[in-house]
Amino acid sequence: MLNPSRYRILSVGKVRKNWIKDGIGLYMKRLPGLTINELRDSSPQKEAEIIKARTRSDEKLIVLTEEGENFTSIVFAKYLNTFGSQRLTFVIGGANGIAPEIKASAHLQLSLSPLTFPHELALLLLIEQLYRATTIIQAGPYHRE
Repeated sequence: MLNPSRYRILSVGKVRKNWIKDGIGLYMKRLPGLTINELRDSSPQKEAEIIKARTRSDEKLIVLTEEGENFTSIVFAKYLNTFGSQRLTFVIGGANGIAPEIKASAHLQLSLSPLTFPHELALLLLIEQLYRATTIIQAGPYHRE
């Protein structure tokens, strides 16, 4: 069973748009224990240093990038389920992307879409997909095939 309290999101940049804050708030209520850490927007190299410092040795790093692997929602849910109780940290980069060394150290490079999104929108999409994955594994009514 998926456990959102074992997930963490490191997101470069602050969420400023109220409609995105509202959406994030909605899904955060549905995913108790999920944490989001907003990191200061800087150069990819400085962001990489902060990401390295904030990543724990017992976490699997999943980096969001448009070049990453694409999953359907069902395959993504099953993939997350394979981690059991392991800790997962998702990283969303800033406007200049994610430093190559962070991508190289990631357990997975994940693409939400081949399109590029602002970090705020990518954060909302990721949280929605984490909620969707949880309901898929629990056979809930949220996801319809």
